[in-house]
Amino acid sequence: MGDKEQKPTPENVTMLQAFEWFCPDDGKHWQRLKDAVTGLKATGIDNIWVPPGCKGSSPQSNGYDIYDLYDLGEFDTKGGKATKWGTKEELLDLSHKANEVGVGLYWDAVLNHKASADYKEKCMAVEVDSEDRTKTVSEPEQIDAWLGFDFPARGDKYSTQKVNFWLGKTAAPRKYHWYHFSGTDFNAANNKSAIYKILGDNKDWSHSVDQEKGNYDFLMFADLSYEHPEVKEDVNNWGVWIGKQLTLKGFRFDAVKHFSEDFLKEFLANFEKTYGLDGFYVGEFWEDSLEGLTAYLQRMDHKFSLFDVPLVMNFSKISKEENGDLTKVFEGTLVKVEPVNAVTLVLNHDIQAYRDIALPLDDWFKPLAYSLICLRYDGYPCLFYGDLYGTKGEHPLPPACSGKLPDIALARKLYAYGEQEDYLDFQTCIGWVRRGTHDRPFGLACVMSNAGPNEKNMYVGTEHKGEVWTDVLGWESSEVTIGEDGKGMFTCPGTSVAIWVNKEATGRDRFGKFDANIYKE
Repeated sequence: MGDKEQKPTPENVTMLQAFEWFCPDDGKHWQRLKDAVTGLKATGIDNIWVPPGCKGSSPQSNGYDIYDLYDLGEFDTKGGKATKWGTKEELLDLSHKANEVGVGLYWDAVLNHKASADYKEKCMAVEVDSEDRTKTVSEPEQIDAWLGFDFPARGDKYSTQKVNFWLGKTAAPRKYHWYHFSGTDFNAANNKSAIYKILGDNKDWSHSVDQEKGNYDFLMFADLSYEHPEVKEDVNNWGVWIGKQLTLKGFRFDAVKHFSEDFLKEFLANFEKTYGLDGFYVGEFWEDSLEGLTAYLQRMDHKFSLFDVPLVMNFSKISKEENGDLTKVFEGTLVKVEPVNAVTLVLNHDIQAYRDIALPLDDWFKPLAYSLICLRYDGYPCLFYGDLYGTKGEHPLPPACSGKLPDIALARKLYAYGEQEDYLDFQTCIGWVRRGTHDRPFGLACVMSNAGPNEKNMYVGTEHKGEVWTDVLGWESSEVTIGEDGKGMFTCPGTSVAIWVNKEATGRDRFGKFDANIYKE
């Protein structure tokens, strides 16, 4: 087959989680991202997962304690108009700019629960065992719970769902009532915190959720019941509505193990039918059991992706072990068995340093981990904002990888193409090569060590004979001349990584140009 008949090589794509937990609550995040997207695109980042921008319980809220799906920083309620991230106008500006430069947006959808209700309502409930939600530990009782939502600042704008709820002799028009929820976590009648299962006709925990703790429907706050047709209708309508507000390429769904899989399928089908879009959808199913992850993908008909939690756990384990076994880094991982549906990552906002459930990961290992997810064939890599730009808060941290993470991402965009040959044959030093393709010919060789300096004799192809290759990261200062046999002896520093590419390759002048000073300090 001649070159003219060959199809273009698909371009590698990379995602960025475009926030971290300790981002300043100054309402300027959307503005900063708008200013940053051009530089992100230039360094090889194609899509950004933006934080949950719906109104939360306060201006300091990251958005996971969600109050109103239809308020994107537009209405003066819960302490102000803007969310922590900014106003709706600024979000729209970000959406327009991202679309202009070719960066897609994934919206962080929090559909499991609601928080910061406007009113308390009385209902019947039973307390359940926190470790087995199928076991009741109390008799049915009337509780007084924060379950009434009418969104007075927004009124009927965007969502007109309204049901008269009778309080004595008067009717109170509200949008959400106790019967729209399956559970809650606080009884104001006696100021008791517990997990309460709400009782009523045809009410139960959802049966299409994860079965951890007997039934893992309840997570926090007021747990939405997707068995109720009004809840399904309102949230489906929101999906269509937000697609009209923003140019979206997909969603990241929060806490998918806790709410109805059946409804999520319905939501996605409704969204795609409306927009004719074959979008990208990834769920937060935080479980290190490979069996649990693959079973979920099967139930979702593989039209969905999940974050590769077992891979993150392997990174943590190896980084903490002396002479940890790099050859086993992909054992038991989602990317190994479901490469098309695995989103690979190193850190995120839940497990970053100084969070309650922070995952121990030594800083020296991050360049190795990011090379493993960015430069290989399988998986969809997701970079972390805190590693790209540094983190804020009481314990601020600088950008990871000594500022070289943008160069790793750029190496993926420019050179990580073609046939992959692995040299995963030594416990503390592994490598692989990408041979390049007919239209992306340069390829690369990656070698890493979690012990002392090391080297690997690797075959990159006779088509590269005579070329002089250097490390795009600049950590290895030597040069490698590819032999007549297509091989080179590629070295790397101790506890580090080197990414070798022809020093004359197109794009080499683009490295080291990323501006990580997003806060203009």
